Amino acid sequence: MDAAAIIHRDLPELIAMRHTLHRHPELGLEEVWTSDFIAARLAALGYEVHRGLAKTGVVGTLRNGGNRRAIGIRADIDALPIHEETGLDYASERPGLMHACGHDGHTAMLLGAAKAIAERRQFNGTVHLIFQPAEENVGGALMMVEEGLFSLFPCDAVFALHNDPSLALGKFAFREGAIMAAVDEARIIVEGRGGHGAEPETTADPVVAGASIVMALQTIVSRNIHPLDPAVVTVAAFHGGSASNIIPSRVELVVGIRSFDPDTRNYLERRIGEIARLQAESYGMSARIEYTRSYDATVNDKAQTDYLRERARQFAGETNVVELDRPKMGSEDFAYMLRARPGSYFFLGAATGNDDKPVHHPGYDFNDAILPLGAAFWTELAEDFLRAE
Repeated sequence: MDAAAIIHRDLPELIAMRHTLHRHPELGLEEVWTSDFIAARLAALGYEVHRGLAKTGVVGTLRNGGNRRAIGIRADIDALPIHEETGLDYASERPGLMHACGHDGHTAMLLGAAKAIAERRQFNGTVHLIFQPAEENVGGALMMVEEGLFSLFPCDAVFALHNDPSLALGKFAFREGAIMAAVDEARIIVEGRGGHGAEPETTADPVVAGASIVMALQTIVSRNIHPLDPAVVTVAAFHGGSASNIIPSRVELVVGIRSFDPDTRNYLERRIGEIARLQAESYGMSARIEYTRSYDATVNDKAQTDYLRERARQFAGETNVVELDRPKMGSEDFAYMLRARPGSYFFLGAATGNDDKPVHHPGYDFNDAILPLGAAFWTELAEDFLRAE
């Protein structure tokens, strides 16, 4: 039985599994129930199961034949701190937590592929299925790599996908080189002198200085960065004050920063600091900047992206394979697996055409129609990469 037929036969089970995962969301490094669920299914299929990398990570390994070649396929397993508003009968049973990014679907796809790969045994080498925790905010991929992922489970290449509800159903979207941005965060604390709102002349108002900083930060991308060099500087929060007659002594700004080029990333950090400090000084105040570098840019290997694209053409047809004309400004910690091993990350279209909610929206739900596509594609990719000869 071919891979697609096996997946179709097991589709009700696959959908039920996805819905079960959806009911039980867990945050990064807390995915104990989820990793138990995954490990039990892998063990039942005959995989060697390794647990404990990045606390709750699971790796399932299956060997066949004598070939030393190995492939790694990764699915992320964590949820988000979002209160679900879908009204689904399989909605989250954990208030304030939700699979709002589709990691429940990514996990179910890879478990579906695990079953088909084990049943068919049409490969010569080693398959490592990597179920990674803490993609959303903690960097579980980097933790797994630093804790010896590819020493314990050597891979000639590693691959991952993400569902995309803004892309037509069943479309495979690729891009060699940078596909997702680096992400950083700056917290700017402006220290002034508080007082009575009726006597502003006796104070040093950090709200005014902070507002000036907000506006000045907008000039970085528009006036300091080359127009063809993608970058984003977003002031997403401004905390300060409590009443109209009280001028606070301090305010805090929270800034999100996205970029691709390492030199641009360095420049953004320096320029944000300069603007914050000098704007505050111009108002007779001081600013302190806490700058945190998060995920690096996700950069796809050209050879593996070319290979993946060709496999997608054979799997889904030429018309269902598209090229991204520009990278996405979101971020992804799969970047660290790609730094350690050649590989590629791509998007699988999931649009229903019926008021699709974006990922990270409280009304979002993974489109089950792409479960068989992802599971069958992973199966055929593993078998082709480890082609029996």
